Amino acid sequence: MSKSREPAQKSTAKDVVRELDPQIQEFVARSLQAHYESIVQAPVPDRFLMLLAQLEDQERKAAEAKSDEQR
Repeated sequence: MSKSREPAQKSTAKDVVRELDPQIQEFVARSLQAHYESIVQAPVPDRFLMLLAQLEDQERKAAEAKSDEQR
């Protein structure tokens, strides 16, 4: 007689959260929120600002060239 084995159920993130103590969930939520806020409020590095300015300049030049071609 063969026994049918049920496949092992995989735990999803929701399953894990349901198993966590509510105090732990609250601690993790507050920690993540604080970390996110610190990232959002951090100044943009100068190097990123320079790269964005270069990209905007290239896009402006490309738009001008396309405008000139259509004339």
